[in-house]
Amino acid sequence: MTLEVHNLYTGYDGRDVVQDVSLNIPIGRITMLIGPNGCGKSTLLKAMAGILPARKGEILLNGESLKDKKRSDVAKQLALLPQSPLVPEGITVRELVQYGRYPYHKAMRSLTSKDHELVQWAMEKTGVETLADAYVQQLSGGQRQRVWIAMALAQKTEILLLDEPTTYLDIAHQLEILELLKKLNAKEHTTIVLVIHELNQAAKFADNIFGLKQGRLLCSGSAREVICEEQLLQLYDIHAEIVHKDVYGYPICMDYTLRRNSELQDL
Repeated sequence: MTLEVHNLYTGYDGRDVVQDVSLNIPIGRITMLIGPNGCGKSTLLKAMAGILPARKGEILLNGESLKDKKRSDVAKQLALLPQSPLVPEGITVRELVQYGRYPYHKAMRSLTSKDHELVQWAMEKTGVETLADAYVQQLSGGQRQRVWIAMALAQKTEILLLDEPTTYLDIAHQLEILELLKKLNAKEHTTIVLVIHELNQAAKFADNIFGLKQGRLLCSGSAREVICEEQLLQLYDIHAEIVHKDVYGYPICMDYTLRRNSELQDL
């Protein structure tokens, strides 16, 4: 299952937030989108999911243009977990995860035994099977995010898109979610694309990183190629101190300072 973006322009209210972006998502790998606030990361993710139409350019899913596909067909091939999704009142974990099977059914049709098996599988993979009858609103932030990921897994797609899945979680729950995604990628070979802000987490967990700034793709490559002094200066206007230790296998951002105004004037 391939996902390609070609010369994409898209945005809101006639304004292009994403401009002339082209990229190929590595299949079976973890890809992370980084960049300053408002640079177009979430907009790009929504476009790749078929929620935002392309004004110019195109997005190809398995070689076919998204604009030529039905939403229900797209939902069988890739799943999108938006940032901070709203939880319906009075819904249990099992009921929420079951929503992941709805792309495969017409309205009001009952779930099949296969659907129930996949819902159970998704809950087990995310470690929420013991919470199946609990109300989602009563769960902790980390547990709730696991349930949302279970719902996306229940769609049984090859590609999973997540918009800032660690936002509003404490550091322990952030690592819990990222470790879960890493395990899903390794064991289920799921292609994972997520928006993230924490650079050291991107360096640790990403196989591939795309850096966006002001709606354009500025850099791409491995963590060592993107999480480096030169690229971070261009992306964020910061001077970063990057340490490379073979024992870790990925770069670590130890410290950073803002680029001085005098430096900006010299550009």
